[in-house]
This record gives sequence, C-alpha cells and structure tokens, in this order.
Amino acid sequence: MDTGTPALLTDHYELTMVEAALRSGAADRRCVFEVFGRSLPGRRRYGVVAGLGRLLDTLPRFTFDAAALAFLAQTTTLDRPTREWLAAYRFTGTIHAYAEGEVYFPGSPVLTVEGTFAECVVLETLILSILNHDSAVATAAARMTAAAGDRPCIEMGSRRTHEVAAVASARAAYIGGFAASSNLAAGARWGIPTMGTAAHAFTLVHDDERSAFAAQVDALGPGTTLLVDTYDVERGIRTAVEVAGPDLGAIRLDSGDLPTQARNARTLLDELGATKTRIVVTSDLDEFAIAGLASAPVDAYGVGTSLVTGSGEPTAGFVYKLAEYAEPGGSPVPVAKRSVGKVSFGGRKIGVRRYDGNGVARAEVLGVDGPPAPAVAPDRVLQSTVFSAGSVVGNHGLEAARTRCRDSIGELPLAAMKLSAGDPAIPTHYEGGTSVQEDAGR
Repeated sequence: MDTGTPALLTDHYELTMVEAALRSGAADRRCVFEVFGRSLPGRRRYGVVAGLGRLLDTLPRFTFDAAALAFLAQTTTLDRPTREWLAAYRFTGTIHAYAEGEVYFPGSPVLTVEGTFAECVVLETLILSILNHDSAVATAAARMTAAAGDRPCIEMGSRRTHEVAAVASARAAYIGGFAASSNLAAGARWGIPTMGTAAHAFTLVHDDERSAFAAQVDALGPGTTLLVDTYDVERGIRTAVEVAGPDLGAIRLDSGDLPTQARNARTLLDELGATKTRIVVTSDLDEFAIAGLASAPVDAYGVGTSLVTGSGEPTAGFVYKLAEYAEPGGSPVPVAKRSVGKVSFGGRKIGVRRYDGNGVARAEVLGVDGPPAPAVAPDRVLQSTVFSAGSVVGNHGLEAARTRCRDSIGELPLAAMKLSAGDPAIPTHYEGGTSVQEDAGR
C-alpha cells in the first residue's frame, strides 16, 4: 500500500508514545525538543548542517491521510482516539534552527522544536532521517572541496546509493561546495547544475576507440570530455586530440595511479598542442585522495561512492531529545538523561558563536535557559525561527545555504582544515542550567 504521505516515514514507537501520552494526559504538555550531536563523527573538526530545506518542504505535507489511517487501523493496535488524533494532526508548533550550511559542533542545538509532546514526538524520525543523512553528506562534501581548493568537484554518486537518497545527496553536496551533479532529478528538483561525460561502455560498443571519440565529438563538439583509459591512456590521449583537435575540452582518467597518470597526460597534451585541455579524474576518490592529488596537474574531480556515503561516516549522529516540558500555563521543567555515556543538559539552549578581534571563531557557547552573556558583535546568535503557527517562515533556499557553508567554514581557525582525526576546531561551552535532573526519579 502506497499512501503517498510522508507521515508514515516514521517509527512505530512514535505512535505508541502518542497513544500512551493521550491516556496519561502528558500529550498536551508544552515541550522543547532539541536536535544535537554528542560528538563529531570520525573525530572530524566540524560538521555542516544540511537537510533543513528538505525538512521544511516536507512538514506541510506531514499529515495522516485516509490511506495512512486505514493502514494503521489494519496493521496496528492503535486505539480509535489515537487514530482520530492522527487524522487531525497538523504541526502547529515552532521550530528554530541553525541556518542550512552553518557549521556545528558537539552539543550545538541545530534544531529546536516547540509544541505539545504529542505533536513534537511524532516528528522525531522524519527530522533525524533527513538531517542525519544530508548533514553527513554535506560534511564530507565540505572536506572534499576544502582539499580540492579552487578545483571544482562534481557529484557522481547516483549509482552507489538509493535512488531517492541520490537526489538528497546531490543537494547536500552542492551545499558543501560541489559545483555540479550528474543526477538529473537533482537538477530538475533543486536547480543544481548537471553534467556528464560517457562511460567505458560507450567506447566498447563502437568498433574502435577512434570511432567512439568521433561519434561523441560529432554529437557534442570538441569541447566535450573524452574518457581515455578504456584501453591504453597514452594512445587514448593521442587519438582524442587527433579526433577533436587541440581545442578538446577535457579528458577523463578513471583508473590506475592517478597522480602519475595526470602528470604524464598533462605533458603529452601540451606536446600535442592541447594546452588548454583540462584533466578530470574520477575512480573512488575521497578527501584524502583529493588531497594527495594537490600537486598533480588535475583540473576537476568527480566523486561518487565516498561522497554519498558520508566518506565513511554515513550519519551525522544527531539525536532528538526532550530538554524541558511544562503543564499548560506552568513554568518549564528542565529534563535530562543520566544514561551512562549519554548524559545531556536540561533546559532549552541558545547557541552563540564567539569570535576574536580578527573575526575567527573561538568558541560555541550554549546558554541554558537563556542566551549566554554577553552576546554582542561580533558574536553571532546561531538559531532563527524557520517554522511557526503551521507555516514555513525561514526557508532561505539552496544558494543561501551554499554561501552560508562557505562563509561559516571560512570563519574557522586554520586547524579546522586538517583532514586527520582530532578535537573540534572550536570548543563548546555551557553557561547556566544543569547537566542532569536533581530528582533521580525522573
């Protein structure tokens, strides 16, 4: 049964909690939930927030339609009052968030959700599935583009992940600084520039390499990119230049010792008069391989598998935790976990980034139950309201997220650019509040 609603993109236990909370009376308690990571996956120096735009696009459609309710009636034990509550569900609370593309650190409250317990808890799975995936890809992309410097990176991972995840990955990679994607759906949905060359199959289906190159040049012009390593790289380059002439746009290298191949290719292209022909490299690249090619005469990188899987860290590790609740008309009660290794800070957090006199970020300061003081220029409050009273109010778009990513990374200390595992680029400090509930019974 395909219901067509995103409301079933959730875990069963969310609805179990709604049913029990409706019976206990806790469903209407005003709550604050926070999304944060306890650490940076892979001991990276920073993370990049991505997925907020996709989440805000999805929220207005997060409703339980007739087909979804029929499915729940047939396959679960949810009682009639719970199903009736779900039938009327619309999120009417408030969401505050770090801007998409913003960097984050351990504890950063990248998303704060306010509303009743029931309406907030039902969103947990959707929020985490989007933010965890997209932020993992955007973080990997940012590390890759940092390693690439001014050489463009192209996202080519569609054939290495789920078809829906491929579109989300292309979007997240673009936020992280990638110049284009091979995914046409990403281009249509998000306006991301698309590009593509040809596979080895195109060469192999022709009688010989020359015929394949001639067909591609005839169709696309000499500015196209020719894949030259199907048989022999040197012979392929010579044939490519003979067919396309010295104005050949680019060659692609997809195998072998890429640094050596690139140097040899550049020398040969120059000897043949193709001095402006670019060299594009692919073949299982990640940020470390890209960094290793820094001194090679490479003009662009095509990245697939490593990018769409977060370069070894396929999730950002975000969690969605209750920070405080209040009875209608009552004062907030901070709550926090005591679980071993998972202790949290109770109370709502407000994130402020502190800077030195040169505009370099020096700390992530989290005020508990109020803003840290002083929060004056050049300090920057990191959250803004993005959803209120049932409507999106702060979705600034993909290009703004891409710019925010570039600018926020540019504010970090130089140590943030290290690819090795280490401590976060800036520390996280808490001001005010308490890390655990004093009442052990809570």
